This record gives sequence, structure tokens and C-alpha cells, in this order.
Amino acid sequence: MHAERLDWPKGARIALSIVVNVEEGSEMTVARGDRGMEPVDELGIHVKSPIRNYGNESNYLYGIKAGAPRVVELLRRHGVMASWTVAAMSLETHPELARAIAGLGHEPVSHGWRWVHQFRMSAAEEAEFIDRAVRSIEKSVGTRPYGWLSRYLHTDHTRRLLIERGFEYHMDDYSGDVPFWDRETVPGRPIVIVPYQLDTNDMKMWTDPSLTPRAWLDYATQSFEQLYREGEAGNPKMMSLGLHLRIIGRPGRIWALEEFLRHVTARGGVWIASRREIARHFATVCPA
Repeated sequence: MHAERLDWPKGARIALSIVVNVEEGSEMTVARGDRGMEPVDELGIHVKSPIRNYGNESNYLYGIKAGAPRVVELLRRHGVMASWTVAAMSLETHPELARAIAGLGHEPVSHGWRWVHQFRMSAAEEAEFIDRAVRSIEKSVGTRPYGWLSRYLHTDHTRRLLIERGFEYHMDDYSGDVPFWDRETVPGRPIVIVPYQLDTNDMKMWTDPSLTPRAWLDYATQSFEQLYREGEAGNPKMMSLGLHLRIIGRPGRIWALEEFLRHVTARGGVWIASRREIARHFATVCPA
């Protein structure tokens, strides 16, 4: 059941959740024992053969080498909080990024042990997948994750496994603009669902190349303004902004994120928070 009304700290009109997805360094490749290449590709080339796509692998590496420094610097300069949905292997492969997240004091969220699909896993395999991610992220960043985001699809077991492992929230949900409780998966042990939004995600600039950075910025800004107005009218909501190092970190796109951050930080009554902060606030003001 969704809360009838949710008030944010200090009377904020909107809660803004900035989500930085880190998948680079754990994407599919035969070099990691996968049956084929990573299908998500700005090159637009996917061959169903057990061969390496060196071009796409280098495109992902760009996110670490060039995109990450731009995104980290921008978040630091504007002093805004972000939640980093990280594939654990990515941080093991690129420990400098783990150090940057820890240095910013930002929240690591588990995006799985690797950026691979878990829907084919048995319950036991998925449990080990989750456990391995928790151990790895805690070792890399210095704190364990308390939130989870799957690669697109989760299973009938996912939430139960998360609850049993002390996760505080799950974000594989797109059903609304405010958190809510899942009380049904494990009776007596509810978990907060903090919805995510795909329409404001920079991935749209890969999946739909006609969406330019300017169009993405306009859409994100208009989404923010609509929710801000609803908050002014007494119905506060939250907004998610999904980012990827290899996408928004490009020189022709990073400016759009900077413009968005300038816009939202210039407005009063905006709570830019980690997803864990949002989940915990919701749990406090709307107890299960």
C-alpha cells in the first residue's frame, strides 16, 4: 500500500535521487567465460557468435578512463549526493573508482556481482550471487550495500533473499514516484521499495540515438519541475535521475548533467539524498 502523504525533511518539495550506474568492467564478454559479446552497445553491432567485440569493450572502458573523472568531479563540485549502483566486479577491476565513491562519502548500491542477468538462476545460485556482491562491495568501498538493483529482471526469490540478508530497500520497481512497503514477500519482515524511473535515464541516448543531450536535459528538467509543482501543492514526490559513466561522461553529454545540477541546486526546497536516506526517512514517517 502506498502512503497517502509523504513529507520530506525540512519541508522539501521534492526528493531527488541521483543514481550512477557502474557496469563497466563486468559486462558480458567471452573473455570472462560468457557465451558471447555484450548486446548493449552504442556501436549498434551484436553478433550471436562466441567472439569478442573489442570495440564495444573499449567503449565500456571509456566510462572508467574518461567518463568517471568527469562525473566524479561534477558531483564533487556541486556538492550533491548520489547512490552508485555498482556491479561488484567493476569495482574489483577498477579499484580507483571504489576509492572515489568512498572519498565522496556516497552510497554504494548493489547492481549484482556482475552486470549479468539473474533470472536464469536457481534460488541457491541467486543467493550466492547476492552474497558475493555484498562481500565484494564492502571490501572495495568500506561499507556494505543496503539497496539492490538487478539487471532488468529479478526472480520470484529476489526480495526474500534480500530481506534475509539485511537489505533495507529494493529498487526494481517503476510503479510510482514515492516509496512504499512490500509486506507480502516475507510476512512480518517488510522491505521498502524505492521506485526507479527509466524515462529520465541517460541510457535513452544509447537505445534511442535521436534523443540528443539537449532533449534529455529538457525532459529531465521538465520532469523535475512537474514534481516540484506537485510538492508545492502539498503532494511531495521523488525523482530519479539515472546516469552511466560511459554515456553521460562523454564530452558532448556531460554539459547536460552540469546544466541539470545547476538548475536543481539553484532551487529551494530540494532534498538531494541517497536512496538509503530516502528509504530510511520513509520507514520513519510511514512505519510498516
